[in-house]
Amino acid sequence: MGENREVVEALIRYCNIYAGVYRIERMCFRGITYSYAQIQVLEYLLENEERNENMSSIAQRLGIKRSNFTKIVTRLCKKGLVEKVRVPGSRRDLNVVVNELGRELYEDYAKGVLKRHFEPMFRYLDQLDPESRALVRDALFRSMGKRDRNEE
Repeated sequence: MGENREVVEALIRYCNIYAGVYRIERMCFRGITYSYAQIQVLEYLLENEERNENMSSIAQRLGIKRSNFTKIVTRLCKKGLVEKVRVPGSRRDLNVVVNELGRELYEDYAKGVLKRHFEPMFRYLDQLDPESRALVRDALFRSMGKRDRNEE
């Protein structure tokens, strides 16, 4: 790993810590518990509402097995945070839509995670010029066998 050893070790540690708590419903909003996996799906849905993607497409873009994505969506539906809507003209395809309660939960989560987690990280990333940040981003995506973040 040479000169990159410390960066790789930090990335591995970050990923392992995240993976360890990814599915645990540890966070709470108005009595509704949720996990990082669930909040990640809510975030994706909110940021990509205009795309009207079906569940299979979203699972693929998030890098989640379709069966796991379906389980996450089912839990979010039971919690009253999202709704499944049939795609017009299709008997099989469903879109998932975040409702008002889901939006409120996500906004509450985003404020907290920004302050506790991302602001400290961004202080370091802000010291990099845009080209260097792009190189870091590209290195992460290419290590997953993708040329860029939009590649399917």
